Amino acid sequence: MNPTYDFAGQVALVTGASTGIGLATAQAFARSGAAVALVDRNEKALSAAVEALTAAGHKAIAVTCDVSDEAQAGAAVERTVTVFGRLDMAYNNAGILGPMCPMSEETAEGFDEVSAVNLRGIWTFMKHELLQMKKQRGGAIVNCSSLGGLVGLPGRAAYHATKHGVIGLTKSAALDVAKENIRINAVCPGCIDTPMGDGIDPAAMNEFLKDQPIGRAGRPEEVAAAVLWLCSPGASMVLGVALPVDGGFVAH
Repeated sequence: MNPTYDFAGQVALVTGASTGIGLATAQAFARSGAAVALVDRNEKALSAAVEALTAAGHKAIAVTCDVSDEAQAGAAVERTVTVFGRLDMAYNNAGILGPMCPMSEETAEGFDEVSAVNLRGIWTFMKHELLQMKKQRGGAIVNCSSLGGLVGLPGRAAYHATKHGVIGLTKSAALDVAKENIRINAVCPGCIDTPMGDGIDPAAMNEFLKDQPIGRAGRPEEVAAAVLWLCSPGASMVLGVALPVDGGFVAH
């Protein structure tokens, strides 16, 4: 059983929130009492997610956004604060896998697309979240890196480069604000059962799972549990870490 948190009166923002880990995390924040801004570029899926949360009695809004666009990121944070009055927690989760091929076959366009979402998209939101949290003199941010931010695997050079970059952003920014009652950390999910993995060849996925000692794919709610802990008072001394949620992959 996962621990429970009392985030009543607090406000959370989650990017990439229409499906998968982002949706599970938004739901977990809501169940813990937080008002939640769900951010995604998939307007239809995002609206459905917010409708389900509000129907269950939670406070939630949908914000359609291209995370790579700084102006849109700033506007998303501003709308969250306008509606809910503040911003206490953020999970910058939006990401794409991009093409899977040897690096020598990658295109500049593909590299730029993955970088725009996975790395620039973290930077844009974290910048504007920090501007708000500095005004409030407190907050917690979790960025989504990946197992691919800790190790290298063939055929995913652009993806791994961006996810390594997220860890660098996280560590540097965490040190910037360490004395301002703002904590920044990252989670590094391993193989998780989400729509992002639907395009991966099943045989390749089975081979990958052989190196995930727990012997199964993770569940989105297991990553969400790690995010909520990092945002909670229980992690008050934790900042600048890249926390694997990978079933033991990097332990061997």
